Amino acid sequence: MKAVSVVTIKKELQHLSSNELMELCLRLSRFKKENKELLTYLLFESADEDGYIQTVKAYMDDEFELINRDSYFYIRKSVRKILRNVKKYIRYSLKKETEVELLLYFCQKLKYFEPSIKRSTQLQNMYHRQLVLSKKIIASLHEDLQYDYNVMLEDL
Repeated sequence: MKAVSVVTIKKELQHLSSNELMELCLRLSRFKKENKELLTYLLFESADEDGYIQTVKAYMDDEFELINRDSYFYIRKSVRKILRNVKKYIRYSLKKETEVELLLYFCQKLKYFEPSIKRSTQLQNMYHRQLVLSKKIIASLHEDLQYDYNVMLEDL
C-alpha cells in the first residue's frame, strides 16, 4: 500500500467529525511509541515549552549518569542513543529556541563528561557537529535571542 500525500490527508480530515478524528488519533497512537509520544507532547506539554525543555534536560542528565564508562565504545554508543532521542524530542516541538537550547545543553553535558571526550575523535566530531548545527539555527533567530545563545555558545 502506498501512502498518499499530506495535502490529500488534510483534505480528507476536513470532512470528518470530531469523534471520528478522536478515533483516528487513538488508533494511530496504538501503533508506534513515537506517535504516542507526539500526541502526549501536543496535548499536555506544548502549552508549557519551558517545562518540556526541563523534562528533556532531566532525561539527558539521567542518561549521561547511566553511561557505561568502561570503554569509549560503550560511551559512543550511549551518547549516540541520547542524541538520537534528543533529536526526536526536538522534532516534536518544532521551535528553534527549544532546538538550540537542547543542543547546547547536550554539548555542555558532553564537554564536561568524564572521561574526557578529547581521547575519542568520534565524540569530538559529534560535539563539533552539534555546535555547528546550533550556530546555524542561532543565526536564524531574533537578535536578542542570538546574543543570549551566542554567549552560551562561547562558553562551550
